[in-house]
Amino acid sequence: MGLVLQAQAAVFILGNLVASQPLAQSLRETFKIAAVNFNGEQMQITWAAKDYFPDRNVTFFYRFGIALQNTAWKQCPNYILDHGYNSGCLFKTEGPTLNISFKDENGIEELFNYSLKSDFFIKPNPPENLTFHWKGDTVTIESNKPKTAARCLKLELQYKSKYDKEWQSRKSACCKIEEQGFDPEKCYSFRVRLERLVTKCNRIPYASEWAEATVWRNGSLLDSCADDIKPLSDNVILLISVLAVLLLIILLIFVCKWQRCQKSIMPVIPDPKHIFSDLFNDHNGNFQEWFDKTDNAMGQTKMECVEHECIIEERTEQEDEKEASPKLCELSHMNEKDHLSSAHNTCLPPPASDRVSFGSFTFCMNEDMYVIL
Repeated sequence: MGLVLQAQAAVFILGNLVASQPLAQSLRETFKIAAVNFNGEQMQITWAAKDYFPDRNVTFFYRFGIALQNTAWKQCPNYILDHGYNSGCLFKTEGPTLNISFKDENGIEELFNYSLKSDFFIKPNPPENLTFHWKGDTVTIESNKPKTAARCLKLELQYKSKYDKEWQSRKSACCKIEEQGFDPEKCYSFRVRLERLVTKCNRIPYASEWAEATVWRNGSLLDSCADDIKPLSDNVILLISVLAVLLLIILLIFVCKWQRCQKSIMPVIPDPKHIFSDLFNDHNGNFQEWFDKTDNAMGQTKMECVEHECIIEERTEQEDEKEASPKLCELSHMNEKDHLSSAHNTCLPPPASDRVSFGSFTFCMNEDMYVIL
């Protein structure tokens, strides 16, 4: 935003602008400058050098005071450049009334001059020493009164929660603001600045820069809303632990049931490698080598036949009964022989269709048997 100065209507626009002499034809149209008084301490005057003074530099002079005829002109100590041309000046504020003058590059011929009230272009500094108070759903923020008149300032507060995309804005008279409707369980970011009142104190509504934003939740200062993590209560921790144990038990039961179901659906096929572990581990599958070694270590297994004593009771009755006793003994022997024969037969292999011989061993094979070497 700029201060608009027009040669023929200067008094109408500012009320305190005075043109010292007719402007050149190129400057008779609207001539714009921007004036900023930083907190009443430093002035900055800028102008569009390329538009109003093309292809040449100008020198800038200024002086403060009411009795201007008794005040000497001062040349600009710090120029602001635009592509090598003077387009602004920065100098110390020394009073409420300022008179400025544009002269040629040599500082001899005056091109234009006018006066203005420097107090009408004040830009305040950010608020200092902020105090923050949170009670219930109400937040109160207060700052120290600035050096300039507090009656000309208002305090602006902006805030947003971590769920908001845009800042919410509230304004109040300097230098305290109170706002309601905050959720103590939410995390909020706050920032404040000062703004000069227009018409009453300023020609332009200059506002200060924003003070450093702070993050709060229910009266507690946080580094960021990412730190807004509520600690779990003891009841919640206990509930989570119980649920974790139950889940683990259910998982174990499911695994056991699944293993049983898997065995019933897909039974495990025995691996003959474990039956002949010596053959594969010690002899690397060489059957002849394993057989020779095993043959030397094996002993002949003999089945012992235990004869049971036959006890014959003496009969005192008839003689024919005595003669029947040896027959009963023979029958008992026959039963024992049959029993041994049946026991022996249970060890015999089923009928085989083929015989396979390895050394002194002979294996009876049928269609349901196989030998792994």
